[in-house]
Amino acid sequence: MNIALFGKNIAPENGEYMRQLLSELSERQIGIVVYQPFAAMLDPFVPEGVNYSIFRSYEDLKGHVDLLFSIGGDGTILDAVPFVRDSGMPVLGINMGRLGFLSSVSKNDVKEAVSCIVAGDYAVEQRTLLELVAPKDVFGNVHYALNELNVIRNPEHSLLAIKVFVDDVYLNTYWGDGILLATPTGSTAYSLSAGGPIIAPNAKNFVITPIATHNLTVRPVVIPDDSVIRIQVEGRERKFVFSMDSRNCTLDTSVQLEVRKAHFCLNLVRMRGEDFFGTIRNKLMWGKDNRN
Repeated sequence: MNIALFGKNIAPENGEYMRQLLSELSERQIGIVVYQPFAAMLDPFVPEGVNYSIFRSYEDLKGHVDLLFSIGGDGTILDAVPFVRDSGMPVLGINMGRLGFLSSVSKNDVKEAVSCIVAGDYAVEQRTLLELVAPKDVFGNVHYALNELNVIRNPEHSLLAIKVFVDDVYLNTYWGDGILLATPTGSTAYSLSAGGPIIAPNAKNFVITPIATHNLTVRPVVIPDDSVIRIQVEGRERKFVFSMDSRNCTLDTSVQLEVRKAHFCLNLVRMRGEDFFGTIRNKLMWGKDNRN
């Protein structure tokens, strides 16, 4: 078995957890493959006698690695998507951050998690992604989003008028700071903070959520995930900010966006006993009385 390690940084207080992870993988004779920029940060915490190889791209992983460990928070998993893409490689999130809806394994449970992976004692959730159909070349060949895509105004500019069509049927023109189109996975991220609903991961839906709308009767709309969505920005401004997960750019309003469900899913590893509703209750502290 070969396991890839992907991360963006290592806080000093998490160094010991990295030593534990590397030792556990090595003792079980698991091949370790580390993302090149992450390797320099990892080196001070590599136990003596533990060896690893390097990966730099999606091509280095596809067909060569059985599973990827995303080490950090939920944002790290988003950044791992370009390296996984349509490979089908399962991704396990080890939470070194705070909230962790996607990175569900605590850094304190690394040893147990590795044991479960080796034994095959885990479940896989298929998470839907968005695909930018047009224009294709905005973010090179990584035109996918696990959480959401956003169309928002430049901070120094006035509001946008955003016309949205679903399967060529006119939905609405949104006047405000912007809109976002979120997957069920992304429903607990930016969309939630903007007033959108929480959608279960296996629901076959997307949600269109307005951001700071100037019409208070406008509300989030849930649509089938087999819909094709077209977005056209209008108004006085000639530029707008477009983002897909952690990637963003500035586009001209002459550009029309077309979005649909990607032809592949992200396989997210869950330990036995975990479930989405339990995660929501715990992370959002539902039922907790903190008054005392």
